[in-house]
Amino acid sequence: MFLGRVIGKIWATRKDAALNGFRLLIVEPIDHEHAQNGDAFVAVDVVNASDGEIIYWVGSREAPNALPDKYGPIDAAVVGIVDRVNA
Repeated sequence: MFLGRVIGKIWATRKDAALNGFRLLIVEPIDHEHAQNGDAFVAVDVVNASDGEIIYWVGSREAPNALPDKYGPIDAAVVGIVDRVNA
């Protein structure tokens, strides 16, 4: 799992049926000191995160496991909202 910050939303007029009911968020990857740590990307939101929140996300083969059917054309999924980071 990786840390990130929600910086925006994507509205899609058409998307795969596996993604119905889920929002698409723009996520900026960050490190444990909240510094940007890569390029922003789009992730499926399964926890109802808000703009500006620090989240944790999974990518690659773990991402579709966040969906109810464990299937979907996604590369990243927001799977939690961070309360605090202890470094």
